[in-house]
Amino acid sequence: MCLIVLAWQCHPDYPLVLAANRDEYLSRPALPAHWWEDAPELLAGRDLEAGGTWMGLSRGGRFAALTNHRDPSRHLAGAPSRGALVREALEDAAAPALTLATMRDKAAGYAAFNLLVGDGERLGVLESTAGTVRMLGPGNYGLSNHLLDTPWPKLRKARSGLAHALEVLPAQFGRAAEDELVATLLGLMRDPTPAPDPHLPATGVSLEWERWLSPAFIRAPGYGTRCTSVVLRDRGGRTRFIEWTWDADGNLRSRVEHLFGGNAA
Repeated sequence: MCLIVLAWQCHPDYPLVLAANRDEYLSRPALPAHWWEDAPELLAGRDLEAGGTWMGLSRGGRFAALTNHRDPSRHLAGAPSRGALVREALEDAAAPALTLATMRDKAAGYAAFNLLVGDGERLGVLESTAGTVRMLGPGNYGLSNHLLDTPWPKLRKARSGLAHALEVLPAQFGRAAEDELVATLLGLMRDPTPAPDPHLPATGVSLEWERWLSPAFIRAPGYGTRCTSVVLRDRGGRTRFIEWTWDADGNLRSRVEHLFGGNAA
């Protein structure tokens, strides 16, 4: 993933609310979120080039997502795909802090990344460039292609929008209000507005590419936002995972929805 905003333990009925965009080369083949045949407990999209994933959930309540850390000077030629780390984190039975510590010990063999791992009770992040594991308390968080909560314009805007969307929700609400929340989060992640030049980050790519990469929803030559995901998990463990896949022009290619756990009826 390249932009993730999430509310962790902020709403009385929804301990996890997440919206995310996966940005990738348009030519790289991938499958939408599905239950994997070779790992039936895992629900995730799949990178068909390397076999891993960018974000996923397990029937047992685990969650993991990864973003690349954008810094061309840290390029690691021949490194394995970071998508394998997400699968490993989802299949690990250890507490998130231990899982992340294990990932930290092997991070030098991969290009720079950030990895979020949770189990429904605890949530943490590994920032491989800093070599740090942090366990997160209740709050609204954002992660793009730098460290957690680095205040890039698109991250600030999406994170603020998520916080506002939750503030206006009642403590308990039905499917219609939940659908409205999903639509709001989708709108935040579909925002194509570039940041003004004075507010662009300096990550080592050209100014032209900083402009292309600055919106939440990216459209650049041969590269862009490939899919948008929303995850809602309630106190009973019921999890709703919606994913939209976009074509090269930013139009809807497919939509999938999975509902599982708790009272999923």
